[in-house]
Amino acid sequence: MSEAPKPLPLSRNLLSEIGVGIAALGLVNLVFLIYLDTTGTHSNPYLGILTWIVAPAILIFGMAVWFLGMWRERRRRRRSAPGEVPEYPRVDLNERRTRLILIWTALGLMIFVGMSVVGSYQVYHYTESDAFCGTMCHEVMHPEYTAYQASPHAKVGCAGCHVGPGAGWFVKSKLSGAYQVYSVLAKKYPRPIPSPVENLRPAQQTCEQCHWPEKFFGAQLKTFDHYAFDETSTPRQVRLLIKTGGGTPESGQMAGIHWHMNIANEITYAATDDKRQVIPWVRLRDRKTGKVTEFRAQDSTLTPAQLAAVPKRTMDCVDCHNRPTHIYQSPDNAVDIALRANRLDRTLPFIKQQGVAVLEKDYDSTKSAVSAIRAGLETYYRENHPEVFAAKRPQIVASATALQQIFQSIRFPEMKVDWRTHPDNIGHMRTQGCFRCHDDQHVSSDGKVISKACDVCHTVLAEGGATAAFEHPIDLGDMRSVNCSDCHTGGGM
Repeated sequence: MSEAPKPLPLSRNLLSEIGVGIAALGLVNLVFLIYLDTTGTHSNPYLGILTWIVAPAILIFGMAVWFLGMWRERRRRRRSAPGEVPEYPRVDLNERRTRLILIWTALGLMIFVGMSVVGSYQVYHYTESDAFCGTMCHEVMHPEYTAYQASPHAKVGCAGCHVGPGAGWFVKSKLSGAYQVYSVLAKKYPRPIPSPVENLRPAQQTCEQCHWPEKFFGAQLKTFDHYAFDETSTPRQVRLLIKTGGGTPESGQMAGIHWHMNIANEITYAATDDKRQVIPWVRLRDRKTGKVTEFRAQDSTLTPAQLAAVPKRTMDCVDCHNRPTHIYQSPDNAVDIALRANRLDRTLPFIKQQGVAVLEKDYDSTKSAVSAIRAGLETYYRENHPEVFAAKRPQIVASATALQQIFQSIRFPEMKVDWRTHPDNIGHMRTQGCFRCHDDQHVSSDGKVISKACDVCHTVLAEGGATAAFEHPIDLGDMRSVNCSDCHTGGGM
């Protein structure tokens, strides 16, 4: 009597076979991409995404389809022939075929788990890399990544500031990043990306891993080079002794600008706008005595009830150092830097004026800006200084090229980003900065004033190192009645 034919394996169905095909495709691509990634001489962010994210996802998806097909096939057989499909497969190690299947399955599982562990490790590090942060969302993050690469923190990884140490914030950043990826795919992101970042980790847990304001004693010499908008782009240098300060309650020296930094004082403020530029109320608490002093802006129209409803924030590093990395220079400042570095030829008449003029114009796209900048500079010298245009054409072309490069590093029309959308609070030259509070307008109930006097934060140095009063090139009278940014907007004068 002949034996009944063995039933076909559960994997012999169309859906499982499709899953096997997908998994095989993912595996072959994964092996090939790992080979390219490990043997390549240059890091490629797109290759990394394919190797450690896309290919493993295809492999896992194929295996999931394979198991789904087996589950559906089992259900189908049990409905069509009840009792003929056993609850669990029979495993008989006395059969050579069964032993081979188990051995190859175990080897395959070990290889898959090993690749998954390595892949997970690579994904973890890759998603923390600067290339991933800056190039994954190419258009969206292009302004931030470009500014970052030219910043003082260019050798500090993005995750060092945006995530910091510890697993908790890593998980939070990935959850936040998942929504950001969705926003990019669905094109729901705003232009420009708003700042400040509301859910940024406290500066004490990130910035102060390297910077230690308690130890910033004394003052620092800072030299500012400016160039006039006249024919010769006349240089002018201002030397300031910045009263950085610092200290601890134990060591003393709790003075200078870092007096603000929660060393001996706790400062809380209320801002009525998203960018924290309009501050109608400030509270100072002396940590040693517990004394509290509140200052209100005299020009504020808020009622006590309205002021009470405004969110309060305890001041930390990023309230002044709000652009420590993603710095968008104004055209005025960018041209000053280029002149100091000899990237622009100062023998060209009115080069400062014309350089700022072509940079501050609003363009529809970067491509149109690059074309218009060269055409605009050449047209100016051809029409207004024909003798200079004829004699110094190479210098004009070189200066135009430098201005094109500057534009691409400070302005991003596609994302509507420039120095105006992200004001820098350090100083008070081209934005309100320090003058958001230090404006002689914030007064306490007992008559104390948050002073606007220059010598509160810095001392002007004359030749030879002697102190001097600041003298503006143009006599403005009582300068305490105006702010620098009223005139110095970052563009032309």
